[in-house]
Amino acid sequence: MVGTRSKLDELEQILALATEPAGAGGIAKRAKKGIPSVRDRINLLLDRGTFLETGALARQPGQADALYGDGLVTGRGLIDGRPVVVIAHDQTVYGGSVGITSARKFMRALQLAFDTACPVVTINDSGGARIQDAVGSIASFGDISRVLEKLSGYVPQVSIILGKCAAGSVYGPINTDVLIGTGDSYMFVTGPEVIKAVNGEDITAEELGGAAVQARRGTLHHVADTEADAYEWARKYLSYMPTSCLEQPPIVNPGLEPEITAYDRELDAIIPDSDRTGYDMHEILLRIFDDGDFHEVRAEFAPNLITGFARVDGYPVGVIANQPLVLGGSIDAACSDKSTYFIRLCDAFNIPLVFVVDTPGVLPGLDQEASGVIIRGGRVPRAIIEATVPIINLVVRKSYGGAYGMMAARQVGADLSFAWPTARIAVIGAESAVDLIGKRQLAAVPEEQRAAAREFMVNHYNETIATPWIAAERGYIDAVIEPVRTRLEIRSALRLLRDKPPVKPEFNPRKHAVYPM
Repeated sequence: MVGTRSKLDELEQILALATEPAGAGGIAKRAKKGIPSVRDRINLLLDRGTFLETGALARQPGQADALYGDGLVTGRGLIDGRPVVVIAHDQTVYGGSVGITSARKFMRALQLAFDTACPVVTINDSGGARIQDAVGSIASFGDISRVLEKLSGYVPQVSIILGKCAAGSVYGPINTDVLIGTGDSYMFVTGPEVIKAVNGEDITAEELGGAAVQARRGTLHHVADTEADAYEWARKYLSYMPTSCLEQPPIVNPGLEPEITAYDRELDAIIPDSDRTGYDMHEILLRIFDDGDFHEVRAEFAPNLITGFARVDGYPVGVIANQPLVLGGSIDAACSDKSTYFIRLCDAFNIPLVFVVDTPGVLPGLDQEASGVIIRGGRVPRAIIEATVPIINLVVRKSYGGAYGMMAARQVGADLSFAWPTARIAVIGAESAVDLIGKRQLAAVPEEQRAAAREFMVNHYNETIATPWIAAERGYIDAVIEPVRTRLEIRSALRLLRDKPPVKPEFNPRKHAVYPM
């Protein structure tokens, strides 16, 4: 009879083997690449000592030499004291590829997140479907996709992309909320070798799907300098999120911000006197939210629009703002996608939205029309209208044309709309308006006086038509406020809107709306 001591010794040996399934070869492989072990990666992400692993002894049945874990480590831990489910590929075991057994572990972990209503963080370093498992492997990706869809909008989902993620292993992350990469990470459906064999094209992995490239495309929402920075960015992102859509986002230091500060006073002089002069919108954002803190999302993609998270009175808010330094802050097809995504992300997790507006309108041009700016731009007001979270609209300078509605004007969905005295709200800007409606008048003016006459007409338009006073008089905005009081006004507005019902009250028998696609 085998005694208890022998069984405990056997367990100890098996657990040691499961911790390093690939043995000395796996350790040497990591050392050569200069990467941590998969469990070290998890411990860098989580609060120290909180990781509880599940499925460590899983392996392929019918294979005497099958490796424990099957290339995937799963479990549960804490981030800032709040629960999360973690799923991490072990690159040293079958290249981190997904087989039938690891897919079952993956789905079991996702189901745990669903059952306990907590976020999911995946650490991805995988070659995709395991060839040896044939159709079972690719079928497993379908199973995983179904569970990911069930979690979408229910709990926050974060994907951290490390190493090379190819083929099927890119489709799971792209269906999560945010993707974080590091400088040496890659994402592509087919690698350079396959492309060379099929199309005869020579292309490097960096050109094809390097982190910098994928960030510019909008695939990655952030590129961190190091793995540690990636984990820290993920932790901060989750600090703005509730554990699920059933809860409200976490509150940090409510009511501790002082009244008017020296930074608030700087807002009175931040807008240039000339409409043609740009400025960095970040300088405004850092002054109108708590602690001068702003967590930007998708900074490299469509930089003419800024999206990210801040806090007001301790409560998280999502921020969407035009960036005058890039294309003058114009709305184009790419930033329309960026805006629609971010609106729906915040609305899913009960995070109010603050729109900060300075845009000359929708970017004109053949390239934009060919890029589908009509279709992609049309989704933005739809997303705003469908949102049920509190929405604040603040016009600091230009709000022209179709962009007026795409930046959450009150008629589209803002609960409260404010403007600075520097705001200009109109169908089009003064110079374009004069060129269109003043063409005949200017033609009648002697040529040597034409430039002065045009300047006079531009100034007249700005002073009498494109002003915040007309919008306020006619009830299109709720108040013209002093820039210095912006932070306090936003705080008061969101306090007022804190109990806004999460569901629109009107009855509608339809299944769902049809989006422009």
